[in-house]
Amino acid sequence: MPPLWQTTRLGSSGSGRRSSVKAGLTPNRRRRSVENDEYGEFIRRILRAYSRHVANDDVEALSLMTGLADELDGAIAQAVQGLRTHGYSWAEIGARRGITRQAAQQRWGAPRAC
Repeated sequence: MPPLWQTTRLGSSGSGRRSSVKAGLTPNRRRRSVENDEYGEFIRRILRAYSRHVANDDVEALSLMTGLADELDGAIAQAVQGLRTHGYSWAEIGARRGITRQAAQQRWGAPRAC
């Protein structure tokens, strides 16, 4: 078995930083070929165009735009729960966002009873 430092994957952000996910504790998953990159870029283009529309004197659309932010937060939470269902750890999810596993779990984990 190679040393841990050789099996540690780099973060997906392209920053060159090593991932905090311990490769020996995380199963290697085959990456599925999906169109997520294309979907994400399409959504970015739509949001940029919509923000230009709002900025061009459409104050009424501002409330609709803030509603989109709420929708996006809900979609991210749903995506994180799906990843957890498929066995991804909080460390893996946090590493993709550039946050700690604890921060990821606090943000998207099940709400605690007070």
